[in-house]
Amino acid sequence: MAATVGGIVALGKFDALHIGHRELAIQASRVGAPFLLSFVGMAEVFGWEPRAPIVASCDRKRVLSSWAPFCGNVTPVELPIEFSTVRHLTPRQFVEKLYKELGVRGVVAGENYRFGYKAAGDSSELARLCEEFGMGAYIIKPVMDKNRYSRKTASSDSKERGQVSSTRVRYALSVGDMNYVSELLGRQHRLILTAKDEEAFTSSKHRVSAPKSCMLNLPPKEGLYENSSLLIDDENPVSCRVVIDTTHIHLEFDEVDPCMHLTSRGPWKLGVEFGI
Repeated sequence: MAATVGGIVALGKFDALHIGHRELAIQASRVGAPFLLSFVGMAEVFGWEPRAPIVASCDRKRVLSSWAPFCGNVTPVELPIEFSTVRHLTPRQFVEKLYKELGVRGVVAGENYRFGYKAAGDSSELARLCEEFGMGAYIIKPVMDKNRYSRKTASSDSKERGQVSSTRVRYALSVGDMNYVSELLGRQHRLILTAKDEEAFTSSKHRVSAPKSCMLNLPPKEGLYENSSLLIDDENPVSCRVVIDTTHIHLEFDEVDPCMHLTSRGPWKLGVEFGI
């Protein structure tokens, strides 16, 4: 039996896990056990250029667990589905799959949600089909972004209507505005660095450096970022300054470099949270 039986599925593209996505999860949690249904492998199917994710894959569960206080102390569960398995489904076939194969009893989506082959279905059709299959449909208004960058980002995405979006998060990172990034995400952006052995990191007494190849997700633009923090395996944040150049990321500490206390065995996972 699928774990989703009786649950409520939020529909969307959950790249950034931003506050708009969180609102979908909140609405789902008000009706039942919340799930986020996301498609994987879209880039491969459409031949898109590979790009770094906003949230590292290994960090997504942590982010979702931070939503629990907003969701009745329940952590939303992510439900990844290979896009190639649903790409050619009509809107009706997609809803039927949710009902028969996943056993969900309701869905949550934004007003601008489109689904089915060639995005043929909209939120109105989703509501109609869900009613036909005896499922609840909860269509919510998007979380709007009133930030000054709205016009600049809107021009690059035809779906932009002023709502919080992953496009806006990527834009904010590209200009290094970490205050804006935090507003959109509802949390500080965390960059994950990983290495199989200590040779990937270069340490001195007050500084540690790593090549950009160690990054698992999207960093902000090159520059200096004060009031940041380093976390080793998600624990014990240490204040630092971050410098990103063309090839490396450098962490500078007032105290002795905490990475000097790493054991000799890897792999290591370092988290860098950017202050505002």
